[in-house]
Amino acid sequence: MSDIGDWFRSIPLITRSWFAASIAVPFIGKLGLVDFRHLMLVPELVYNKFHLWRPVTATLYFPITPNTGFLYLVNLYFLYHYSSRLETGAFDGRPADYIFMLLFNWICIVLLMIPLIMSVLYVWAQFNKDMIVSFWFGTRFKAHYLPWVILVFNFIIGGSFVNELTGNLVGHLYFFLMFKYPMDLGGRSFLSTPEFLYRYFPNKRGGVSGFGVPPSRRPAAQEQAGGGGGGGGGGRHNWGQGFRLGGE
Repeated sequence: MSDIGDWFRSIPLITRSWFAASIAVPFIGKLGLVDFRHLMLVPELVYNKFHLWRPVTATLYFPITPNTGFLYLVNLYFLYHYSSRLETGAFDGRPADYIFMLLFNWICIVLLMIPLIMSVLYVWAQFNKDMIVSFWFGTRFKAHYLPWVILVFNFIIGGSFVNELTGNLVGHLYFFLMFKYPMDLGGRSFLSTPEFLYRYFPNKRGGVSGFGVPPSRRPAAQEQAGGGGGGGGGGRHNWGQGFRLGGE
């Protein structure tokens, strides 16, 4: 048991909290401790009856049945694996920026579990698009294709690809607005982490350098203005050039 405890404590904090809640909430519904119907998103009950917990529990709840149990475990693994890599890689030492990404994707996704996991996986794949990853049965390909391979895989085992496609599209929207358009294409910045998140989740120094290679070109006017640090020293990150996992 100590080995399991050590492994669990080794998971980065935000991913650990999300991972634990994604286990606890479905099992609370499965064991009947809470009627699973109270965990699902019903908009009219949120607006009319003020069931304000439903947007959160709907994101964490997964109906575990003999037919869906394997799909649940697969997506739980994706959550642990790719959220951990993002949190300790591209977002290392910057919890506010990572929480903002999750919040943005959560709102766009209409509060469902699998699309949120897939959006995180998609962002990780964009940071590491040239990395060679291994998948089932020893297949190997660039990480850039991983979200679409998983879409097909989950369609085969689950019979639907709507959740996976939604997650990929939202992940693409976040990455494009936050990194690709302002940094690589020289456009205006449409997204930025709110200052209050930096106050509650301040940046940490001395972390390990990140995975992946985020876009490094920035608009000339923005560079002359100070690299986009923002007034008042709010702790925003100049993403710049990262390091590719396994690179020299």
